[in-house]
Amino acid sequence: MAKNQLRLGVNIDHVATVRNARGGAYPDPVRAAKLAEEAGADGITAHLREDRRHITDADIDALMAALNVPLNFEMAATEEMQRIALRHRPHAVCIVPEKREERTTEGGLDVAREENRLAHFIAPLRDAGCRVSIFIAADRRQIDAAHRIGAEVIELHTGAYCDYHAEGRFEDRDRELEALLEMSAYAHALGLEVHAGHGLTFDTVQPVAAFPEVKELNIGHFLIGEAIFCGLTPAVQEMRRLMDAARG
Repeated sequence: MAKNQLRLGVNIDHVATVRNARGGAYPDPVRAAKLAEEAGADGITAHLREDRRHITDADIDALMAALNVPLNFEMAATEEMQRIALRHRPHAVCIVPEKREERTTEGGLDVAREENRLAHFIAPLRDAGCRVSIFIAADRRQIDAAHRIGAEVIELHTGAYCDYHAEGRFEDRDRELEALLEMSAYAHALGLEVHAGHGLTFDTVQPVAAFPEVKELNIGHFLIGEAIFCGLTPAVQEMRRLMDAARG
């Protein structure tokens, strides 16, 4: 990979959502992950939720066995998930907030409020060789807390930016984009690696991809939805093309 190239992580959770709607084995998230890998994904992201609403334990087992690119294992900060992560030792672990009633991850983790607990929670994961990422809003207080607890990576939540764009609230969108840009630079200056993701589409990806400090974008729901119309391989290839063009 070229030094300036932005990494693309493809989240395959919602292939499992479609599979689970019928309770069978099809479509297979591992097959989707391999297709994404062949189409230019630099990594695969999967979120094992407490309620197992999409990805299952068996999916994580199969992904760890099948992938030639790194697995980014998204999880809540629970003892159960810590045990699973320590058993598999994936390349990366991303700690995300999780509520049973939510449809999807609704915001960033409040690291500042749980700083002591999270510092102790991530220490064994780091000791096991996992790169620990914290999913947070573009907020200086949360970035400072993530840095203090020993996270190596932060992933900035781009959901509000994407929602404002979809709703036509362009002044709010531009303010959120400016905050994302400012906080990506701030986190980078602290020595944190900066990733971003949530809700990104073909229409919204390029402004974020152009941030020089951002090293990785994690994109899932849109790509799986777009695959219904054009196929997963073309969807991933087009996202890769847009990201590369933005990075120049």
